[in-house]
Amino acid sequence: MIEIIGPLAHDAVTPAGKPVPLQKQLIGRLQQAILAGRLPAGALLPSSRLLAAELGVSRNTVLIAYDHLVAEGYVLADRKGTRVNPLSSPASRVDARPDMATAEVAYAARLEPFAALRPHPGGMAVLMPGTPALDRFPLGAWRRSLERAMERALPHLLGYGDPAGEPALRDAIAAHLRVARGVSCDGSQVVITEGAQEALNLCVRLLTNPGDIAWVEDPGYRGAKAAFNLGDLKTVPIRVDQEGMDVPADAWRVSPPRLIYTSPAHQYPTGAVLSVARRLELIAQARRAGAWLIEDDYDGEFRHTGEPIASMQGLVPDAPVLYVGSFSKTMFPALRIGFVVLPRSMVAQTRTPLQEMLRGGHRLEQWALANFIESGEFGRHLGRMRRLYRERQQALREALATHFEPAQVLGGNCGMHLTLRLPPHISDRAVVDLAQQQQISARALSGFTLQPQDEDNGLVIGYGNTSAEQIETAVRSLARCASEVAGTVRPRRRVAGAKTWRPKDLNA
Repeated sequence: MIEIIGPLAHDAVTPAGKPVPLQKQLIGRLQQAILAGRLPAGALLPSSRLLAAELGVSRNTVLIAYDHLVAEGYVLADRKGTRVNPLSSPASRVDARPDMATAEVAYAARLEPFAALRPHPGGMAVLMPGTPALDRFPLGAWRRSLERAMERALPHLLGYGDPAGEPALRDAIAAHLRVARGVSCDGSQVVITEGAQEALNLCVRLLTNPGDIAWVEDPGYRGAKAAFNLGDLKTVPIRVDQEGMDVPADAWRVSPPRLIYTSPAHQYPTGAVLSVARRLELIAQARRAGAWLIEDDYDGEFRHTGEPIASMQGLVPDAPVLYVGSFSKTMFPALRIGFVVLPRSMVAQTRTPLQEMLRGGHRLEQWALANFIESGEFGRHLGRMRRLYRERQQALREALATHFEPAQVLGGNCGMHLTLRLPPHISDRAVVDLAQQQQISARALSGFTLQPQDEDNGLVIGYGNTSAEQIETAVRSLARCASEVAGTVRPRRRVAGAKTWRPKDLNA
């Protein structure tokens, strides 16, 4: 047996310098010999006395090893002795290559729709879209809400909760949405999720079957496309213009949808507001087609001029709209609390499925958030952030006008980002790659599209997490990156009379 498993080392130690027990060495050697086929199926192992004598160890060491192998199913012990159990031999790398190649191709094809442009940078990177002013969050007030939840609600909050979320938070969210966003709902319609992404995934799981058609804005939010891909839906891109999603007249007949994703209050990433005429048309057509609308109100709270744009969900009674939101932009991303407001007609029908799909968790944070909202701290925080983001957006507009000439800027007076269009001959992805090396996290507009066009070449620039003082310097660096790309890429043939676009001369 020594020639098969080799001798045991009485002085063997781990990399940390701790001794390795002899029975552990023996177990490992026998397992390797069985898996490698050196001890074939049906082979009779030596008796414990004989193997102990051959290896120079105690019989108890061998007995412990044999018992362990029996427990794991490597060997069978009966009156005839201890025999190797028939196992499926792991195929060698060479033998497995054809099958592995097929599996790897299928795996790559499955993951391809989820491919990100680059690893997600840290939350404090400058000009990063979608990140709020984390350094301005009122940590003291939030700490007090957490303490109140711990004092009043423990220990029962340590157990499982209602799969739809804590009733106190659901009621607080519904009350806020009715006043601030014009959403027609009560707490029974609110389902708490782990961020808006889980809310989107939940909509797909509740309302679709694999192969169903889903419409998404193009360019549009990548998370919606990921949710539809996870559900094996056929995703159809619908172009966005200055009035939001522009549905072609024949789309309802050619590609009848089951789900339609839209961000009507502040489209991401173009910033367009879906006009009321298109909202009403979408609702009417969805009703006729038996389709459902997902309204993502990801940063509609931050309207910088006039009154906030009201929700589409509350536009008409009993609209076929699932309203999705989260606290990642209004509070902080690590909170991971989102929600979906179900149509009233779905509440009773989904109660049992939700029991199977969700588990009530993050209960302490949910109670704290309910207190944060009810105490008025949430409303005061939103007011402060609106003023801050208004100032930062103005600083960004001024910096873009200074360092880019001419600058076509998309995005209304809302949210935490603006989009700068670039001419087709300056690759937005090349600019972003250069900027990333300088810790500037603007995004390439072309990365948000399924069917890119020349106009989908630009930079999505966040200002929520970047101070007004930082914005000027960062935009100057961004313009320098664009100048460098413009100097290394041959422009397309210029149309007669067209004005050449270029960043302003930074050396002037």
